[in-house]
Amino acid sequence: MFNVIIKNGKGEVLSSVECPVDVCAIGKSRSNLIQLRGWKVAPQHAEIQRTAEGLFVDCVSQKATVEVNGKPVEHYGPLHTTDQIHIAGYYLQVGEMRKRAGKEKPLGATVVRSLEGEPEESSDDEDQFLKTVIGVSHHAALEESQELSRTILELRHKDKFKWRNRVHEELLAAMDLRRTDVTAMSEEELRKHVKGIIQNIITELDARLPADVDRKRLAKEVLDEAVGLGPLEDLVDDESVTEIMVNRYDDIYVERNGKLTKSEVTFSSDDAVMSAIERIVSPLGRRIDESSPMVDARLRDGSRVNAIIPPLALRGPCLTIRKFAKQKLTADDLVKFGAISPAMVAFLKVAVEQRRNIVISGGTGSGKTTLLNVLSNFIPPDERIVTVEDAAELKLVQPHLVSLEARPANLEGKGQVTIRDLVKNCLRMRPDRIVVGECRGGEALDMLQAMNTGHDGSLTTAHANTPRDLISRLEVMVMMSGMDLPVQAIREQVASAVDIVVQQTRFSDGSRKIVNVTEITGVEGGTVQMQDIFVYEQTGFDENGKVKGHFKPTGRVPEFYEDLRKRGINVDMSIFNG
Repeated sequence: MFNVIIKNGKGEVLSSVECPVDVCAIGKSRSNLIQLRGWKVAPQHAEIQRTAEGLFVDCVSQKATVEVNGKPVEHYGPLHTTDQIHIAGYYLQVGEMRKRAGKEKPLGATVVRSLEGEPEESSDDEDQFLKTVIGVSHHAALEESQELSRTILELRHKDKFKWRNRVHEELLAAMDLRRTDVTAMSEEELRKHVKGIIQNIITELDARLPADVDRKRLAKEVLDEAVGLGPLEDLVDDESVTEIMVNRYDDIYVERNGKLTKSEVTFSSDDAVMSAIERIVSPLGRRIDESSPMVDARLRDGSRVNAIIPPLALRGPCLTIRKFAKQKLTADDLVKFGAISPAMVAFLKVAVEQRRNIVISGGTGSGKTTLLNVLSNFIPPDERIVTVEDAAELKLVQPHLVSLEARPANLEGKGQVTIRDLVKNCLRMRPDRIVVGECRGGEALDMLQAMNTGHDGSLTTAHANTPRDLISRLEVMVMMSGMDLPVQAIREQVASAVDIVVQQTRFSDGSRKIVNVTEITGVEGGTVQMQDIFVYEQTGFDENGKVKGHFKPTGRVPEFYEDLRKRGINVDMSIFNG
């Protein structure tokens, strides 16, 4: 076995190829172990052979040339680590892999081991090879260990995905040769068709594949990258993963049980991440490119997706997937998770059924949309509901449902439909209830007006840290509408429209809990008056670092409960007893 380092004319390392057989073919044909691009490269250009005397290079094309150390050759060897093989603008250097302490070890592995905390002496040949290939001596490499480590890790990364990329290229060529019309296939048919092609390609390559390459795993990885989300497929299927964050193609984090951990899976390149992003957004009629480098989208199961690409993302395309549970959560599930108490569920159920306007408030990732889904299920099935969202996420079960989704501008910058446009439009659709996925701008004014003009029982979410902060946020969002309204008028509008604020918080241990259920009672002295109905009191942490505490009623009875009781409606007043 031997290594081949490939560099361009500037001396930059392009890749490192490990040759597991005695003959390494070089050329632009896909059948070569080392595939080089360029019109000067012949389909079968050269071969490097390993013999008992050492490594030799042969020019195998009559119309091509091979140079070693600047001189044309037909056959040259044995090769030394300092020899430069020149092929059509590429420079190749070879390094013999020889045994040491009973194990085969590539040249340069000593420096890698020393960077990983296992110092070991290297031979003069290895030092010279490192000096020639990477441009630094062994001792200089140790002084600049971080830079060298990155270089070697990048080479290892390219080697890791070498066969996956090779099969992927063969797949694209085969589908292009067969003029495959993927648009006419269903997803299941496409996967089956592509899977068959991949199996044929791997069978043809089997003789050249190293023995340590898992054929089944290779086929799955290529299939996922060709028609799915690549290495993210396993993470999407993993029910313990609630969020996936791709910071860079080789830097992926996941959230499990509210905690972030780095994942071992990686993409092969930035292009692979871009392909996954495009496969997500294209079916939704959305686009992402340099002129529109940010996009919100969703997966088939409703999971929320955000993508941002260069030039805004400096390290490469970024992708964030917030997964939704495959099984729809219910109020009983939230009680089981400790996110809410049974008394709070009973109160919120009555509030929704009795058409109270509710705003769910909380920080990013605190569970606002999940709670909105749960509360929406309390809406009676005979009412007409219109939902308005940036990217459709809500999963309501009522039969009389209309779902509206905002639309970004097209390539010409036209055709944008905002949340605010949809809220205005849905007022003309005779809704009994309006459910807005999230208020984050001028649509807050239209939502408040809808709540004040006969659309009682409407629901929405907003970002805020406390119920009192929510009032300030609503004021700011109303001002963002462009209407020059006095603050007093805005506060009166808020107090008149919003009945209940449900505050969610995500704690340091990753748990999510409803910490306040607050009633808005009116405006006095220019200040919106509020009273807590239920609160969560934290008492500390247990031995596992989990938050300890309890839910408790404050003893105050909501004003609308008194009205219900006066109207003869039977309500459970015991839930408010402290």
